[in-house]
Amino acid sequence: MDKLVVFNNSDLSKFLNIRPFESKFGEHINLLPPDCNIYEYIETLDVEYVLVGLPEDVGVFANLGDCGASTTWETTLKYILNIQKNEFTQPEKVLILGHLDFEKELKKIQTLDRTIEKELAKARKLVSKIDKHVTHLVYTLIKAGKKPILIGGGHNNAYGNIKGAALALNDSINAINFDAHTHFRAEEGRHSGNSFTYAFTEGFLNQYYMFGLHESYISNSILKTINKLNNVNYSTYEDIEVKNKSSFKKELQKALALIENKPFGLEIDCDAIENINCSAMSPGGFNLKRARQFVHYFGKQNHATYLHICEAVPNESNETQIGMLIAYLISDFIQANSK
Repeated sequence: MDKLVVFNNSDLSKFLNIRPFESKFGEHINLLPPDCNIYEYIETLDVEYVLVGLPEDVGVFANLGDCGASTTWETTLKYILNIQKNEFTQPEKVLILGHLDFEKELKKIQTLDRTIEKELAKARKLVSKIDKHVTHLVYTLIKAGKKPILIGGGHNNAYGNIKGAALALNDSINAINFDAHTHFRAEEGRHSGNSFTYAFTEGFLNQYYMFGLHESYISNSILKTINKLNNVNYSTYEDIEVKNKSSFKKELQKALALIENKPFGLEIDCDAIENINCSAMSPGGFNLKRARQFVHYFGKQNHATYLHICEAVPNESNETQIGMLIAYLISDFIQANSK
């Protein structure tokens, strides 16, 4: 984990706002002690969840999307550390490990012109390098018996999440993706739009369920592909919320029936939530209540193996909205999943 920047007490003090007569989440979370053997310490530490940042948007850049997701980790820390510590939030079960440092990769893409095919290919090679670091990190955490909570970054990191989990468990895993888009595009070099394609074709992903796809944004070629695959299934936002062909509850149950037979990853793309600034923002989508219900429903399942929240793009005007949103989802997962 040579890219790992460990979160320490000095970092904590920058984000934590202590108030009289209150007890904050960040006052009770676990941190790695200085100069410890990271692998051994994580394995022996009595925590269930490890919070990690993936501050990059190289995969978004390589997918021709709008960048900005690299700042989400810092925004998340400002808000998750300052929620209240009480019987609901359970910070003592959480280790904040730190983040993977992709500054070199981020600087590199600033020199690339993605309208030029050869330079776009270079960006996609950088994503493949990022994959290796994410895979190793997730592998290490799950092998140690912990549940990673990963804050992106782009949805390209789903590939490393799935591969790392599968290698740690020595078996393919399932995935449920709360998303407006499939992220099942062609294997044309790695980027944020084909993370699940690569994981599926390489055998790390078994059942893949896409929840709430936006019908107008599924390409015909992808639709034809996924309709031929028995292990790839989906529901659409329109069927649930517009046409009323099904209900949110029924679609949750249908998805669970397909993925509950083995460990699964819980993927949340913030572009599925209405009016959240993302690499592909949508004015129409599920509201925050639906997103929280989704995380709670799947988080409480025994086979929930990790949580990944990605693609949000914070800025000065929406930082509070995005920070609070992600803090809610993290807290919902921990509360639903805790033993």
